[in-house]
Amino acid sequence: MHTLLLNASYEPLCVITVRRAVVLVLADKADIVAEADGWIRSARTSLAAPSVIRLRGYVRVPYRATLPLNRRNLVARDRGRCAYCPGRGDTVDHVVPRSRGGQHVWTNVVAACQPCNGRKGDRLLAELGWTLPFTPVAPRGWSWLVVGIGTTDPAWAEWLAPTARA
Repeated sequence: MHTLLLNASYEPLCVITVRRAVVLVLADKADIVAEADGWIRSARTSLAAPSVIRLRGYVRVPYRATLPLNRRNLVARDRGRCAYCPGRGDTVDHVVPRSRGGQHVWTNVVAACQPCNGRKGDRLLAELGWTLPFTPVAPRGWSWLVVGIGTTDPAWAEWLAPTARA
């Protein structure tokens, strides 16, 4: 289980383990905003399992760079689908190949299945007569905090939505 950690201003900061969340709550550094099913019990205390917690003090967050470009984040951005066919996209393909001057940036990479990536090789899409069904862009928004942890708790939707609290 995981817990969404919010700043004092209700801004999402990161996803932490339930164990870490309980430590923050018991140390009076955070309050439970939303509870998950179940209880955390010890010999002296009982606490509802936290799904979302909010820090009591504001933490200044330095400028956040874009999400790192790696296979896991790329596959999450492209929803696990190949950019060239309906197959499962599990490899990284450079739209303009690096051998032809393409860069390793979000706007030049897509997820592709192994057969399509091999078929494309170091050729341009125009040479193959292929087109992309979308324009690759860098991921934006708070929802990318939870990439890699699998499914998210529905209770987090209110805080991860683009129009969440100011």
